[in-house]
Amino acid sequence: MILLARHGETADNRERRFQGQGPVALNELGRAQARALAEVAAAHEPPIAALYASPIPRARETAGIVAEAIGLEPVFDVRFAETDTGDWTGLMMEDVERDDPDGWAAYHRGGAWRFPGGESLVEQTERVVAGLDDIRAARAASDAPDAPVLVVCHRGVIRVALCHRDGPFPASLERFHDIAVDNGSLVSYG
Repeated sequence: MILLARHGETADNRERRFQGQGPVALNELGRAQARALAEVAAAHEPPIAALYASPIPRARETAGIVAEAIGLEPVFDVRFAETDTGDWTGLMMEDVERDDPDGWAAYHRGGAWRFPGGESLVEQTERVVAGLDDIRAARAASDAPDAPVLVVCHRGVIRVALCHRDGPFPASLERFHDIAVDNGSLVSYG
């Protein structure tokens, strides 16, 4: 079983700003959310056997808090990084909606859409699924193949993973924005 967790809140989340792969740290609420996630992870039955994480600072910090609670060192994997939001990185969502209404509408349709100067949802899905497939293969070859694994990552990562899982891909990416993933939440990928 693979569990996916979204990092705790950042100031950019609160401000509704595109973070992409930028080096944004958790805020105080985000640290509290990470501690709450760590408690849930520590109480999980059966116990979590491996911890993976995006290397982006907000996920790295969340994973560090979880790691202390469950006694595992995180394995950082760039394939679990958030979408490269390209030219929109650092911009307020309301500004993008006002200044680029066509781009904003395309973004909300999901699908094979690409961030201007950044990554497409299809490209992100392919790298995320490759990472998840490698985790499954590693678990299958381990002494405890059925033991759960936790991946601390980002909302976009969780959304594309669930869209791919629920298929048919890539048409399923049109549901990208229908998937709610709160900061600090835990989702079963299966």
